[in-house]
Amino acid sequence: MYLRTFFDEKLAQYSYIIGCQRTGEALVIDPARDVTPYLEVAKKEGFHLAAAAETHIHADFVSGARQLAEKHDVKLYLSDEGDQDWKYGYLDGLNVELVKDGSTIKVGNIELGVMHTPGHTPESISFVLTDHGGGSEVPMGIFTGDFVFVGDIGRPDLLEKAAGAKGTAETGAKSMFSSLQKFKELPEYLTVWPGHGAGSACGKSLGAVPQSTVGYEIRNNWALKEENEGSFVKELLNEQPEAPTYFAVMKKVNKEGPNVLTGENLEKISNVDEFSALASKENTTVVDTRPATDFAAGHIDGAINLPFNKAFTNWSGWVLDYDHDLLLIAEEDKQEEIVKALHSIGIDNIKAFAGPELLSQWNDLEGYSFISAEELKDVYEKDDVYVVDIRKQDEWNKGHIPGANHHMLGYLEDQAEEIPEDKTVVVHCQSGTRSAIGTSLLQSLGFKDILNFSGGFAKWEKEFDHIEK
Repeated sequence: MYLRTFFDEKLAQYSYIIGCQRTGEALVIDPARDVTPYLEVAKKEGFHLAAAAETHIHADFVSGARQLAEKHDVKLYLSDEGDQDWKYGYLDGLNVELVKDGSTIKVGNIELGVMHTPGHTPESISFVLTDHGGGSEVPMGIFTGDFVFVGDIGRPDLLEKAAGAKGTAETGAKSMFSSLQKFKELPEYLTVWPGHGAGSACGKSLGAVPQSTVGYEIRNNWALKEENEGSFVKELLNEQPEAPTYFAVMKKVNKEGPNVLTGENLEKISNVDEFSALASKENTTVVDTRPATDFAAGHIDGAINLPFNKAFTNWSGWVLDYDHDLLLIAEEDKQEEIVKALHSIGIDNIKAFAGPELLSQWNDLEGYSFISAEELKDVYEKDDVYVVDIRKQDEWNKGHIPGANHHMLGYLEDQAEEIPEDKTVVVHCQSGTRSAIGTSLLQSLGFKDILNFSGGFAKWEKEFDHIEK
């Protein structure tokens, strides 16, 4: 048997290829939208990529299942569990087999037993792998998707918080409790291959270790140690992180079917007038992917700064309007990866890009200044200063600058009317990464007197003893 793990660090998402070396067939589990890595590995290892399987309708990234089926003649194995609201809607004309609890998927001499594990979502399934080609009659491991992670389990509140499906959080939590009882009955030696790792918003405290075992999770995962359903439900729903707003879009896209990518190159614009004309069009957003210091020194009026780093994909989904066309400011050697990152969460309306050198030809660039911890300490209590803390709720609860105002970054645009325009606005996060996005977002909304607190709350806490809880 062949097994290969793929990891998208920007989404903290795992996908897998399993292959039967005797028959030369391979299958992808939970494919990402960029299917090139799977095709390349299959070709290199001498496999025919015959199939793809999904553990559930994903909410945090665009699945590559449809891309594989339509462009590469791959057979799909998809869940037929859940009610009518949780059925795939793009399957006509494709080679698809719908599976339920107890179904079997075969990849050459490798067998995947389907196990219905609702809780994170109603249609969620897991795959128990047995390598008959290697002579085994007992299973080796389980692909759990967003059911069981290393040290945590999938959250059941996303449908309610992100998609507005009221009442589903508690129902999902109770389903999760029942599913975990089935999990506990599995052989303890089974390897657990999860769908996400640390950094994903699909759980509270996912571990950074890429795999585990059933026995280890039974003994160490808080959710598997809890025996009382009521206590379990209360703890599972308590203090879950904010649900990214784009999760509702992802759920719809993956249910109805994402666009099939054609691989066309993005147009590069080198003419200021041409770029300016496109930028001025209605429902168009300029996304500047340069580092915060470069953006602060000079940028196009109205642009949003999303520095291309590990957090780029997640915050793009939070703050960008899916109905807007995008123009990118990006280094040419990063452009392809930036587009892949945006495509991975269904942001497809990318019209063109320009290199940072174009800005040297631009008239009247906008900018902003930074404020140090010492400078902020001198003014944070003044009536004409409004400190905006854009960290997450749990960060705020642990401690914040006295008198600061909490406007989490993902909700900042919706709450902008609460921020006074006649005061100096100081934006900060924990270290300075998110505040670059928040400062640019408020500036794009018309705030003029605005400062970015470099170093963030970590710097404040280190320098001064004065915090509130």
